[in-house]
Amino acid sequence: MFTPREDENRRLLRARDAIDRAYAEPLDIATLSGIALISPAHFIRRFRDVFGETPHRYLQRRRIERACALLRHTELPVTDVARAVGYESLGTFGRTFTAIIGRSPTAYRLTAAPTRVPSCFVKDWTRPHANSSSFGEAS
Repeated sequence: MFTPREDENRRLLRARDAIDRAYAEPLDIATLSGIALISPAHFIRRFRDVFGETPHRYLQRRRIERACALLRHTELPVTDVARAVGYESLGTFGRTFTAIIGRSPTAYRLTAAPTRVPSCFVKDWTRPHANSSSFGEAS
């Protein structure tokens, strides 16, 4: 049997898994907190406590991580990449991408050629880290 805290952490993992699966779809806190079976405010606090970042920041990093892969391995226009990872606004995508990666999507594509390194290593090396930038949220 799990303690109440362990049970809540498992439900938070389910919500994080939902973000991983549906990162390109519109996601809101009400839906995610419903998956975790806790109130929206408590969900945000507990998610940050357990995973070290807010649900919004986690979603943004997942979207940008996928965008990096698309920019490295496809010839899709940046606008199509933005839409493929869940952004409706190219401006928002560009600002978020630059804030997390440190350069524009176009500059990233020019300097990040596909590699022959196993994808598990590439993912770790290129994954935006939780504390790599701030979205204006208090820690």
